[in-house]
Amino acid sequence: MEPGLILKNIGIGRLSALLIASSIAFSCGSSKNVSEKKSHTTTKSVAKSENLRKLDSGFSGNISGSVKDILKDAEKYMGAPYKFGGNTSSGFDCSGFTVKVFEENDLKLPRRSSDQAETGKKIDIRDVKPGDLLFFATAGGSRVSHVGIVHDIGDDGEIKFIHASTSKGVIISSLNEKYWNKAYLHAQRVL
Repeated sequence: MEPGLILKNIGIGRLSALLIASSIAFSCGSSKNVSEKKSHTTTKSVAKSENLRKLDSGFSGNISGSVKDILKDAEKYMGAPYKFGGNTSSGFDCSGFTVKVFEENDLKLPRRSSDQAETGKKIDIRDVKPGDLLFFATAGGSRVSHVGIVHDIGDDGEIKFIHASTSKGVIISSLNEKYWNKAYLHAQRVL
């Protein structure tokens, strides 16, 4: 069958919907797949893990008013369910969550996590502060597929972030968790 006939048989509307759905499908991830991951640890992930755990970011603990507002708005959605393509309190995907929280503070972010990863300034993980964005490759590789907002940094350097996970909805996770540590790509400062 000729390619043109295939498109005609599928229908342009269905094809468009399929393309949109597949692009969004890879925009969020969760720790749900942790058990599906191989249990062996590579030298690279061990080194990365040690570097993330031994952070001394120099973060003073002082948070500006605008960041406090962003975190407060993010926290009010704790427990909201995951919803593919969602950007309301009835359900969020990861990038819908960040868009909504920043929008409530008069800040505009692109809708897709991969586009958010190009917004602002890339920063070293040792320099992150609350309000910064963390990006992950939850499907493996180096393609951005998930985003979260840095929530707080412990005295021991542990970075916690708030995000919409596919399995638990809006939660706070730690970058020390093996799944997130391995999937971590980079951080961006958008404020």
